[in-house]
This record gives sequence, structure tokens and C-alpha cells, in this order.
Amino acid sequence: MSTLSGRCFCGEVQFEVSGEPAAMGYCHCESCRHWSAGPVNAFSLWNPAALRITRGGASIGTYNKTPISYRKWCTTCGGHLFTEHPTMGLVDIYAATLPQLQFAPALHVNYQEAVLRIRDGKPKMRDMPKEMGGSGVLLAE
Repeated sequence: MSTLSGRCFCGEVQFEVSGEPAAMGYCHCESCRHWSAGPVNAFSLWNPAALRITRGGASIGTYNKTPISYRKWCTTCGGHLFTEHPTMGLVDIYAATLPQLQFAPALHVNYQEAVLRIRDGKPKMRDMPKEMGGSGVLLAE
């Protein structure tokens, strides 16, 4: 089992995650795009028990636009940290906050909302896999 270290932009909030992610990929939904200020969000999904805050827990802010995503950020620098997804029983730790992570995306989710088409041969889900409450419908690349 590996342990990876992550942090916010300024380093006030630091954390560790142990084990292996449940999934890695790209999300194209409008919510993730706006939150990340980019055309696509690289995600790594983990069991919440694998995440441990090692510094700056009092500096973590929370915002939830919907009941399925509790977005976390550093209240000192505004740097994004992770998103808790209670309905999925997972936490999305943004791949960019884990510099040691061997990011190996397996799929694209919410591709029907994509503003940046990525031709990488990976499956393109209309919304989410059935196991995560979606339709499981694949779209053409």
C-alpha cells in the first residue's frame, strides 16, 4: 500500500492518502469546469477512510452547490483540495494536488457536457457509469 502526500497551493493544508484510488479519469461537467477554472477536471476517487489531513484542518472551507458534492478548499490561499461525494461514498482528490500520483485515467465522465474534445481512445460516458448512479451510456469519441 502506498501513501501519497498532497497540499493546497500555499501549503497551509496538507494531507495524505493511502492505498489505491477506486478510479481515475476526467470529468467534463459544467460544475467541475467552473470549479477548476478549466475545460476539464482530472479526478482520482478514493475511499474517504484513505484520506488523512496532516496539517491545517481548521483552514479547510466547504461549499456544496448540490448534495452530491462537498467541495473543499484552503481558506488561506483558496487552493482547491478535494470534493467529498457522499452519495457515491467516495472523495475526489484532484490529481494535480497529488504530485506523486501515477495518474492513469481510465475514462471520461459527463462527456455530453464537454467543451474540449479529447481523442485518447478512452471510454466517453454520457454521464456516469451505472455503478455510480449514471446511465452507463457510452458516446462516440
